[in-house]
Amino acid sequence: MLAAGLSNNKVKYSRLAADDDGYIDLQFKKSPPKIPYKAIGVAVILFLIGSFLIILGTLFLAGIIRVENPDRTIPVIIIGLLVFLPGFYHLRIAYYAAKGYRGYSYDDIPDFGD
Repeated sequence: MLAAGLSNNKVKYSRLAADDDGYIDLQFKKSPPKIPYKAIGVAVILFLIGSFLIILGTLFLAGIIRVENPDRTIPVIIIGLLVFLPGFYHLRIAYYAAKGYRGYSYDDIPDFGD
């Protein structure tokens, strides 16, 4: 136990210059954006699977590909749309962020905790 007023601190302190405002230039520089490759990969997979299901459902519905139960074609299209939309949305954000469009950044894409 230390006595009151005494410390066992061995840190050496130095006085700041009078003209130093406490800021350094490095803290105002922007770091390069972290690209969420995993999230973009998931978006590509969702986009491709959704596109495939939409095309397949449309071919079923048009009768180009014969199916036993034609009432099952609409759910294929709906599932395709539900898978396609998030993939397209995140790919669009990634494309605009890569091109440097104003208002778009990789921070808008979820990175799954990476």
